[in-house]
Amino acid sequence: KINNSYLLGQSNAPTTGGDMLKTREDGTPVWEGVDGTDYIFVKWYGGRGVWAGGYSSSTRNVIDYITISYTGNATDFGDLTVTRQNLAGCSDGSRGVFGGGNDGAGSGLNTIDYITISTTGNATDFGDLTFTANILSSCANGTRGLFGGGHDGSAYRNDIQYITVQTTGNATDFGDMTTTRSHLAACSSATRGIFAGGKNPTVFNIIDYVTIATTGNASDFGDLTVSRQKVTGCSDQTRGIFSGGDEAATTIDYITTATTGNATDFGDLTSGGYYMSSCANGIRGVIGGGSFSTLDYVTIQTTGNASTFGDLTIGRAETAATSGD
Repeated sequence: KINNSYLLGQSNAPTTGGDMLKTREDGTPVWEGVDGTDYIFVKWYGGRGVWAGGYSSSTRNVIDYITISYTGNATDFGDLTVTRQNLAGCSDGSRGVFGGGNDGAGSGLNTIDYITISTTGNATDFGDLTFTANILSSCANGTRGLFGGGHDGSAYRNDIQYITVQTTGNATDFGDMTTTRSHLAACSSATRGIFAGGKNPTVFNIIDYVTIATTGNASDFGDLTVSRQKVTGCSDQTRGIFSGGDEAATTIDYITTATTGNATDFGDLTSGGYYMSSCANGIRGVIGGGSFSTLDYVTIQTTGNASTFGDLTIGRAETAATSGD
């Protein structure tokens, strides 16, 4: 509950009256306070970062967690319902959801499972994606989670599908990206979902965007500084960053999520990396779990090179990451 009101999409959520969802001039949704003057951001991130699944000599079901504001090594959280790699993750700030991937033996998966980020333990079944999606990406706006792109075992896909994070069940078709591709990154603001990079099999610099609250096809946003695949994304309320990738392993780019345009150079990772994943707490982004075992971090609103954060419990690539409280 926020200011004696319930989050949009939950039972008892207000639709009219003094406690209701408002929109700032920049388009971000906030809850109006009881007195009509207090505004609190609807958050899709949080203080705990979580890394799930991946590959390191074998496919893994492990889930790790960190406290994003403090550097140090990760701690065991629990296990996924299915051992897998090349999955995608998102959250609404309290529940983390992991979708898709492959079992390491050549079979793609449509599995979605979830965790309560504040409470360690094993994941629980959520439902299924609309198809077996491998090497996809995911983002969320505090209520709805999107899964975009991927490969179904036979072909690259341009599908975007969505879930309501607090309501278990199968995913639903949202629309299409501008280009069919996998190995892409995603990030979001409270309003927009952003998809960047990827391959099919050509490597792309494309950035697409959608309005998360309304279904429909993506529109062109701009371009990354370098065409690349196996890239990862995270964001705060206004800025998205895209890190690493096969063709630009140390590169970090940034965009302003509310304004379309090409990405700008942010700085460099401490080590070249691809098949990484990343998450944020609204101030700091943490990147890793890829071709190098360490985690890096940056301050999202301050450009510059990354610093070393710590290590996952098992150094591994092809993970998914998200954050919450």
